[in-house]
Parts: sequence; structure tokens; C-alpha cells
Amino acid sequence: MAELFAALIHHPVLDRNGRVVTSAITSLDIHDLARSSRTYDIRRAYVVHPIAEQRDFARTVIDHWRFDFGRSFDGRRREALETIAIVNDLDAAIDDATQIVGRPPLLAHTSAQTRGGTHLHELRTKMELPEAPPIMLMFGTGFGMAPVMLKRADIALDAIRGPSDFNHLSVRAAISIAFDRLRGR
Repeated sequence: MAELFAALIHHPVLDRNGRVVTSAITSLDIHDLARSSRTYDIRRAYVVHPIAEQRDFARTVIDHWRFDFGRSFDGRRREALETIAIVNDLDAAIDDATQIVGRPPLLAHTSAQTRGGTHLHELRTKMELPEAPPIMLMFGTGFGMAPVMLKRADIALDAIRGPSDFNHLSVRAAISIAFDRLRGR
């Protein structure tokens, strides 16, 4: 199966009014991204943020579980957090993934608004082919990625939808669902 990477994008993203903003990193997002990534064998998950202080915060959260009290308290959390890399932009994530697997990943974006995109089951079928390229899933925080980020993607994924018309999943839930549909047994 193709190598799978994930990028949690904090800039440029949209706020509820459609303005381009930078969202804050939350410790919940870091922990849940790490745990889902480890569970579904994601090669590396990137927390993407342009502000140094926010990246420092993320490293502090991770280091607590790698070196401080958390190391002896919960080894599984430490193991999961080893999948996370903190980077300043999407290009840094792409460069790192390229170094890991020897070729750049195809970028696939998710959005609650996308209709008619590639369904996750279709992507999984393509990922199972022997010549499948690596894939990096891009997830937007806030109210989704800004259009400039969506345009960078090679693949637009169809929205994750339930049986109701309500579609306002947390990014943590969307990540877990996407990982399960692409890697679940």
C-alpha cells in the first residue's frame, strides 16, 4: 500500500466569516492526530503553523510526553507522538516526506464543502496498487483551508458525509474517519 502522510494546516485557513486567518494549535489536536496516526500506520503527521511561538508550544506538549513526567506515565502516548513533526509550512512537510520516501507525495485535500471529488474508497483502491505514489492528506483547521491551499492539491476528496444534512465535523473526527476509510481493516 502507498505511504500515507497527513498535514494539519493552521494557515492559511478560513474563519466562520470566510476571512483568511491563522488558527491556534491545540494540545487536543496534537494528541488525537498522533494517536490516530499511530493506530493507522501513517508514516508521519505534520502540524503546520507559521508562527514560531505556536510551534514551540506544540514541541512543549510533545516533549512533556517524550522526556518529562509523561514519559513514565504513558508510554503509548509517547510512542504515538513520535509520528508528529512540527513544521512552519506545507512545503517543509512535503520536503520531509520526500526525503523519507524518495519522491514527493501527491497532495489530497479534504473539505466539508467538496462535492464530486474522489471518494476515500476510490483513493484507497488506487493506494493499493503496487506503483501507487505516496499521498499526503491535507486537513484544515478553523473553518477549512483557504482556497490557495486547496489549489495546491493534486486530488480533491469528496466530503465525509453522514446520513443527515448536518456536516460540521471536528478536524479530529474527520482525520480519524479518513484514516479508517483509507487504512482500516
